[in-house]
Amino acid sequence: MPTSRRALLAGAASLPLLGLPGCSDSTGVAAEDGFAVGDGGYSIVPVDRRKPAPAIEGPTLDGKKLSLTDFTGKVVVVNVWGSWCSPCRHEAPALVEAAKRTAGKAQFVGLNTRDVNTTQGQAFVRSFGITYPNLHDPDGALLLKFKVLPAKAIPSTLVIDAEGRIAARILGEATASTLVGVVDDIAAGK
Repeated sequence: MPTSRRALLAGAASLPLLGLPGCSDSTGVAAEDGFAVGDGGYSIVPVDRRKPAPAIEGPTLDGKKLSLTDFTGKVVVVNVWGSWCSPCRHEAPALVEAAKRTAGKAQFVGLNTRDVNTTQGQAFVRSFGITYPNLHDPDGALLLKFKVLPAKAIPSTLVIDAEGRIAARILGEATASTLVGVVDDIAAGK
């Protein structure tokens, strides 16, 4: 192997790995090495310690523009998913149910990440009857803006309170009852 190629490979191997979340399954085994595994556990941030959610805006899977500030004054539930993620497919019906059960209290928004084009995400949304908007984030740029309670696994769900502050995070698959309970608590000012 030529010296310049060997040096290039050695240099590339020494670069730090980008810590993007990976898809996890219900067995607790990461689908990809080096990624955190979500177990469905959740964290709620006390009201007096909440930090503002990042400015998240971009194109949706259907080509419209969406900003989380469009929902100021409402609890916003942001679910991070990918069409390639088996636990995301398993979780989707629970999200649809929770969105219906909390319709007067919360706005659900999907964050489709790491799907290169919108075709896969659109098929996923159709398959599961998802009616809430879904941002398309193929390179994870929007996902990486969540620095307070980052989504360390896919799926992950972040809940933003009515004042625009990050209030809760669920790592891994969420159940409808957990989502409804968290939304109810946050909407009640807890």
